[in-house]
Amino acid sequence: MKKYNNTDFNINNVNESVELYGWASKVRNLGGLIFIDLRDRSGIIQLTINPDSSCYEIAEKVRNEYVLKVNGKICERASKNPKIKTGDIEVIVDNIEILNEAATPIFELDKDDVLEDTRLRYRYLDLRRDNLKNNLITKHKIMMCTRKFLSDNGFIEVETPILSKSTPEGARDYLVPSRVNKGSFYALPQSPQIYKQLLMIGGIEKYFQIARCFRDEDLRADRQPEFTQIDMEMSFVNEDDVIDITEKLFQKIFKEVKGIDIKLPLIRMPYNEAIDKYGSDKPDLRFNMEINNVDDIFKVTDFKVFSDTIKNNDNISCIKVDEKSEYFSRKKIDELTEFVKEFGAKGLPYVKYENNEFKGGISKFLSSEEKSNLIKKLNIKNNDILFFGSDKKDIVKTSLGALRCKLAKELDLIKKGEYKFLWVTDFPSFEWSSEENRYVSSHHPFTAPKDEDIDKLLTDKANCYSKAYDIVCNGYEAGGGSIRIHNEEVQKKMFEALELTKEDIEEKFGFFVNAFKYGTPPHGGLAIGLERLTMLLCETDNIKDVIAFPKTSSASCLMSDAPNIVDKKQLDELKIEVNL
Repeated sequence: MKKYNNTDFNINNVNESVELYGWASKVRNLGGLIFIDLRDRSGIIQLTINPDSSCYEIAEKVRNEYVLKVNGKICERASKNPKIKTGDIEVIVDNIEILNEAATPIFELDKDDVLEDTRLRYRYLDLRRDNLKNNLITKHKIMMCTRKFLSDNGFIEVETPILSKSTPEGARDYLVPSRVNKGSFYALPQSPQIYKQLLMIGGIEKYFQIARCFRDEDLRADRQPEFTQIDMEMSFVNEDDVIDITEKLFQKIFKEVKGIDIKLPLIRMPYNEAIDKYGSDKPDLRFNMEINNVDDIFKVTDFKVFSDTIKNNDNISCIKVDEKSEYFSRKKIDELTEFVKEFGAKGLPYVKYENNEFKGGISKFLSSEEKSNLIKKLNIKNNDILFFGSDKKDIVKTSLGALRCKLAKELDLIKKGEYKFLWVTDFPSFEWSSEENRYVSSHHPFTAPKDEDIDKLLTDKANCYSKAYDIVCNGYEAGGGSIRIHNEEVQKKMFEALELTKEDIEEKFGFFVNAFKYGTPPHGGLAIGLERLTMLLCETDNIKDVIAFPKTSSASCLMSDAPNIVDKKQLDELKIEVNL
């Protein structure tokens, strides 16, 4: 007999004989009739065992999570259950076989208030829950849709090495010691970056890969030490070409997986504008509350905090919260002040506008002209409140940007199920590293600078911008990439700008730089974070919810107890000593 999924059946299958397999999700013995909710990956179907059934004694032994094989006939349910797909029917059981017994689960699978550590320790049980199972199915659909779309558009899927060479200018590598080559190490790839560029040099022209990547960095809600990229690279393209194919891929995925139509083309916003208006290079556009520069209003002011800022050529900005002034008690404002201090702000000046006048906060320090200009510039209405930042520009923008997002969640300004996309473009080529006391790559050392900025690579790094672009959705960087350097001389100049010595270049990138001599086509690409994209489609903000076996914030696996120590024999074979 053909094996079916539980939810293959409906009212049209009444009187059919079936053979089903699954887990006993719930058992109810009503002192006569026994009801068992049989669960498989597809869902639940109700089993009914009558007292006169030949399998009644076996059914009495069944407990939650027992593994069962069932034969019976589909009948219409007298008491229907609209909450499940098979709620119109039940299976009257003729035969039941217990394939395996089960210990009582450590937690109830239908409860949501289980501690995360418990769920991770018993992840194989957690995976039986509908939400995790459905998240993994969504992830599968994204991967299948991606493979079909890119294959149909001329891309070839090519695998690149997992054991590779450690290179600088990125996050920390995970290192793998070589037993054969004593004292030498492989690195797990942070991305397939070098290899996919070599594939372009090799004439593949359109490559993609659903690639596993590894980074030894501090974790957070949307980051794991091992993750997956939808990785793409194309030859003979510019920024518009890469952006165009990526937009169409997102459009396809969101339509097939979520039934959502994405209108193209997506808006584009230069990096500097994103920082200026939203304090972030991944702005959430589902709500307004832009950051407003108000330097011009306070060029001549009696308020010392602002006048000192102007003297130092720093920045004064503010955000306006519409018609919510009553929400912000003294206690709440103190709480928000402590919040912005986490981002370097010294305080959080504010004013409320109530009954057609400014009240509270710094209102007594503002002149009539300043108040009038604020009303005019920001279109202030009754019950609005303004929060100011007054400091170095990066501190002001970052702190107000974080505050903006916090308030949007607290005030319920974000519409559930809404998706807002944009491209952030023209990223800086370099960022200053106080730890290394030098400029380092904002992305990686193979990112092409804007044509007009090539001559600035060695002379004006702070104002050098690149052909880099990120696709952003709902405040998350869903993917990012760039046009790569294909000219050998420009690549040498980039290495020089990063203060890499000839020895560094030869040791770390020698094979790659050598390849540039043999006809490198113009090329570029992009990598989409598969887990982040799945998070967005599943409407969760925790990356662990879309990974079958995730790590904790300390990069450990509670279920398998990894990482763990290894025995001395293994270390001796590798000629490694552990000093703690």
